[in-house]
Amino acid sequence: MRWLRRAGQILLHVEDSPSRVAAAFGLGVFIAFFPILGIHTGMALVLAVLLRLNKVAILLGAWTNNPWTIAPMYTAGTLLGCFLLGVSPASLGEIDWGLSGREFYASLAAGLRPLLMPFVVGNLVLGAAAAAVSFLALRFLLTRRRRTAAPAGPDPA
Repeated sequence: MRWLRRAGQILLHVEDSPSRVAAAFGLGVFIAFFPILGIHTGMALVLAVLLRLNKVAILLGAWTNNPWTIAPMYTAGTLLGCFLLGVSPASLGEIDWGLSGREFYASLAAGLRPLLMPFVVGNLVLGAAAAAVSFLALRFLLTRRRRTAAPAGPDPA
């Protein structure tokens, strides 16, 4: 949990406006839910350069998808997609886990195929929602922190 506290401290000290830091982080969180694995860091850096956003903030958002969080994030997104598209997640029960080799992979593909669209749709929708919440929460925190850290005006004497 020290890494999470450290990431929060880094975000609080990024030199940019609260809205721009929050936008970069929120976009990074959306990227974290993006359904194509393996491109999150590259995608975040390219968008940061193209949109002139803070690279640290966007990477911290994108890296919310990591080995500890990937399974719960993608599972929640897939279940949301199943709900939105009216697809039952029961096809996972059809996978024969006792098979091996080519037969196992054929069974796995048959069980996962119906969940492909729910995976894509659900993770994009959940990513958009998480990005919006992240943007609003971080902008609020940064704005409040900067207001309280601002030096007081001259003392009326």
